[in-house]
Amino acid sequence: MTLETAPDSLLHLRRSDTSVVLDLAPRQFPCVLHWGPDLGELSTAALAELNRALTLPFVDSVISSQNRVALLPLHSSGWLGRPGLTGSREGRAWSTSFTRVDHEVQEAGGAQWPDGPVGAVRVVSTGHDDPDGVVVTTEIELHPSGVLRLRSCVRNVGADEFEVTGLLPALPVPPEATELLDMAGRHTRERTPQRRPFDVGQWTREAWGGRPGHDSATVLCAGEPGFAFRRGRVWGVHLAYSGNQVLMAEHSVTGWRLLRGGELLLPGEGRLAPGQTYTSPWLVASWGEGLDAFSARVHDYVRARPQHPGRPRPVLLNTWEAVYFDHDLPTLLELAERAADLGIERFVLDDGWFRHRRNDRAGLGDWYVDEGVWPDGLHPLVDRVRELGMEFGLWVEPEMVNLDSDLAREHPEWVFQTVHGPGVSSRHQHVLDLGHPAAYDHLLERISALVDEYRIAYLKWDHNRALVDAGHSSDGRPGVHRQTQAVYRLMAELKTRHPALEIESCCGGGGRLDLGIMEHADRVWVSDCIDAHERHRMVRWTGLLLPPELMGTHVGSGEDHSTGRMHDLDFRAGTAFWGHLGVEWDLRRADAGQLEALGQWIAAHKTWRDVLHQGRVVHADVANPAVWLDGVVAHDGVTAVYRLSALDHTLTWPPGRVTLPGLEADRLYQVRVMPPSDRAVSGPAVPGWVRDGVTLSGRTLSEVGLQAPLLNPDRLVILVATALPR
Repeated sequence: MTLETAPDSLLHLRRSDTSVVLDLAPRQFPCVLHWGPDLGELSTAALAELNRALTLPFVDSVISSQNRVALLPLHSSGWLGRPGLTGSREGRAWSTSFTRVDHEVQEAGGAQWPDGPVGAVRVVSTGHDDPDGVVVTTEIELHPSGVLRLRSCVRNVGADEFEVTGLLPALPVPPEATELLDMAGRHTRERTPQRRPFDVGQWTREAWGGRPGHDSATVLCAGEPGFAFRRGRVWGVHLAYSGNQVLMAEHSVTGWRLLRGGELLLPGEGRLAPGQTYTSPWLVASWGEGLDAFSARVHDYVRARPQHPGRPRPVLLNTWEAVYFDHDLPTLLELAERAADLGIERFVLDDGWFRHRRNDRAGLGDWYVDEGVWPDGLHPLVDRVRELGMEFGLWVEPEMVNLDSDLAREHPEWVFQTVHGPGVSSRHQHVLDLGHPAAYDHLLERISALVDEYRIAYLKWDHNRALVDAGHSSDGRPGVHRQTQAVYRLMAELKTRHPALEIESCCGGGGRLDLGIMEHADRVWVSDCIDAHERHRMVRWTGLLLPPELMGTHVGSGEDHSTGRMHDLDFRAGTAFWGHLGVEWDLRRADAGQLEALGQWIAAHKTWRDVLHQGRVVHADVANPAVWLDGVVAHDGVTAVYRLSALDHTLTWPPGRVTLPGLEADRLYQVRVMPPSDRAVSGPAVPGWVRDGVTLSGRTLSEVGLQAPLLNPDRLVILVATALPR
């Protein structure tokens, strides 16, 4: 059964191995009584008993007891934490209370939800506050993957303006979830995990820059103490939104532990005229027995979207760290020739191709090919790239503008600014206000014209300045909410006009990496730092949200552009192997041996990318912190690819055993080291299984494991496990 109900208003939703039990009372929004492992079929009597079993003792009032906490907690219900809805009519109608709440259960593909994703179910609850003149709705969806989605909306049915100042839905987690995990970071050091106790009070992560930011929490997880990839039950949320936002963990003195998320509205952004509606972003939630199970549900959810990339991810070369702004046709043609010889499938021309753009101080907004550098346009380069069998991609930064540009001089009113002017610059640039219809139309037509003329297959879409002082001229009112929606529309319209076009979300690297932008983008640029040591951490923790095929991972030159570290080619390539592979390197400076080795890695990636980009991501909880093991197991269980990395000196020597998780327990697997990574483990001290391979059951490999070979710091090997015929 999918839906089970009890006469006292309990509803049981089941998908995959997940159960959600909701209390649907007539005057409040749904309250989650259970979200987690499948409870099996529950009879009406069993649901009624569960309801009785979870009733809290009454202390002295509903304020101190809080028997239930709704998806949208309200001040009027006695909730003393952050209200789920805040707003008023100039100080009136500020404490919402419902005369009735109507609940409707909808199956995807049914009359009420014809366009829903196959197999999903949702509950739509509508609360009517007649005295205050607002109608508030919550939607909670359970997808076949076991992922939950939650959002709320407010409609003004009164006679005058109502201003929403906050709309923050909540999901409760059980009392055993006593530890929190989220991410921190900065530019070139994104996705750094951090943990803390889930103490009484609030742990709040806010983003005020018009994007999630390089320090984005990305996910906010609560779990059993010490939860890891393969152990400890965990619940977590992600806000699928690309503008100002907040994620919050809230622990009340009444015992409730809530994970919450929503948009941060600037003054006036939530004003609703009579008849208007404001809808919060989707809060995407998952749970699991360990972080691998948590992320596997999210990956399944992401991959089930109809727009998810379906063809093999083309290996690409991006020109930024090869030539920077020095665009010279013979140089670029030579790069293209070298790339094609290596089996690269997409050539991306980065910053510097448009008018006045000889450095980062001028030209943004002037989206015309620079006639002084490209007298024949980009055609000589594009034509040769296509002759060599590669697609052509182009870097753009449509939302940004240099004040030293023809566009800014002709339309200064299109630049975000307050009464104090356009504010501070970042990388010598400001933000183009897409709240001006003419500015939006100009961008749409210019970018669309470029895609048409040069048959562009791929746009690297950058975003290098936070939205501070984002006032709409001429009144200076905040424009971040409107800008975020306009960017979504712009990307969607470009893809409607050019159905084969792919877009990368680049935001100075990983500053806009969320499931809102991924409704329109086909991959993300994880970070501007491609240091292979740093990228191990970044890709591993970004992977809690995104599967490997959506993460751009590039092989750089020997000395990293961001950190100055030197790494050998096998470590750089073996790190980039673990995503959507690319190259960011002046190949003219590579010698014959380096080119041969790089070609071997590209060929190996193509051999295994179907597994890497479709299989289930797993990680071993290795006792030795210097040793990491990441893997991808094909869904049929026949093959798996693992990366074993030494990221530091190990205190114990040899470094100990590592297990290979995710294999079918009762199948026999042959495990071998994949060339060309075997170069890292040559010599007499290599364990015998490394030289000749080993055959063991999936159960033995996951429970006992293998002796890790001796690896120097920042070295790795790729292991391939292949099931023997039954």
